[in-house]
Amino acid sequence: MRRVIVSTIGTSLLTNQINRANPEEKDWYSQLRDAANLNENDTPEIVKKIISILEERANVKLDNVNIPQIRRASAELNGIYGVYQEDLSKGKEDYHFLIATDTIQGTTTAQIVETFLRKQGLTNTSIYAPSGLSTASTETFSVGIDDLIVWLQETIPPLRESKYKICFNLVGSFKSLQGYLNTIGMFYADEIIYIFEGEKSDLITIPRLPISVDTSLFEPYTMQLALLDSGAGLSPQETTGIPETMLGEVDGKMVLSTWGNLIWNQCKEDLLSGDLIPFSRLEYQDTFRADYNRVREKHKRVKLQETLATVTRLLNESNGNTAILKEHKGIQYGKLTNKGDIDHFRVTQSVRVSCAFSQGKLNLYHYGEQHDDINNNPY
Repeated sequence: MRRVIVSTIGTSLLTNQINRANPEEKDWYSQLRDAANLNENDTPEIVKKIISILEERANVKLDNVNIPQIRRASAELNGIYGVYQEDLSKGKEDYHFLIATDTIQGTTTAQIVETFLRKQGLTNTSIYAPSGLSTASTETFSVGIDDLIVWLQETIPPLRESKYKICFNLVGSFKSLQGYLNTIGMFYADEIIYIFEGEKSDLITIPRLPISVDTSLFEPYTMQLALLDSGAGLSPQETTGIPETMLGEVDGKMVLSTWGNLIWNQCKEDLLSGDLIPFSRLEYQDTFRADYNRVREKHKRVKLQETLATVTRLLNESNGNTAILKEHKGIQYGKLTNKGDIDHFRVTQSVRVSCAFSQGKLNLYHYGEQHDDINNNPY
């Protein structure tokens, strides 16, 4: 079976190249530690020079040592070699995603690993550094994890549908990221990989547990959760009943937490593919309801309801001023050509909703293909 291997990347491959016996390098480790959470723009030039020297050493070392030495040099490669029983040629059809921190040291180490894997014929290898992911603060770390969850939700399900086995290689990276990925992996991975730290570097695999989210618990809060997912900030009163672990607070408004995003991603397909959500700023005409009820594909219903949540959020933010919809690049709200006072907005590249704003609400008339349905039958 073809695999997708998601590997967390630390920086030990880089820092282990420091020659501590060399007096000129005795302060390098402390300089790297002090700059551990900096991106390339913020990193002092002297530290950049140290990183460049260590990067070159690591590349040369990996190219000129045997497999046991490679496994000792890199925790990340140790895990990957363990998956393939030290024969990387078995993974030429697999996908490798290297998850790095959003720092110069993290991305540099990931680039070393990527270069090595590509040289071994594993060309389907790429790096993903979630925006802001670092241990500089709890806030930046949480923002990075949220970004990572979004990326996983967009990337992993289509590959699983294509019959790839999803493996999380958590041998490398720092402990806080490993801890989060261990939990997240129970939802996205078929197995989680560790290495037993002994002489033989034995592979430890933890299979996916049969965990599922009871969507019925969140059904009463579908509208609130859909709005939160669209980026809305709600009052504490509006989120009453939603488990506290799913919520965070920013400037007095409630938002989805990291775990809230994770759980919502697991249940939103079921919740958003049901009945139309009664968003306060929208009025569904019978023609629109009929169009919606004819749609059987879950993903199309989900996309529509996500769009309706975004439209509602924007109207709430503007106190009902539709100008904000025109400014949104995804919605692309505007007049239908030669159709009088009828407007429309975009759901996907080809799918539109015809509508008209009246008395503080957006009346929705039809949902369908722009040219075949909406233009010919807007009312």
